[in-house]
Amino acid sequence: MSIERLRALPATVDVVTAGQAFGFGRAKAYRLAREGHFPCKITKVGRNYRVLTIDLHRALGVDAS
Repeated sequence: MSIERLRALPATVDVVTAGQAFGFGRAKAYRLAREGHFPCKITKVGRNYRVLTIDLHRALGVDAS
């Protein structure tokens, strides 16, 4: 995922999108989320996992501006 695309993400993203930013596929992203080993903070909302884009940026070392 390009820096430009990372900067254009909405305030929160699903775990698949966050996983793509780290270079993970869907299955690995969900497995890491379930096991508590995803490389940034994840929030579970009902049955869905969400990632704050600011946390994603921090974990990847991306300046949001």
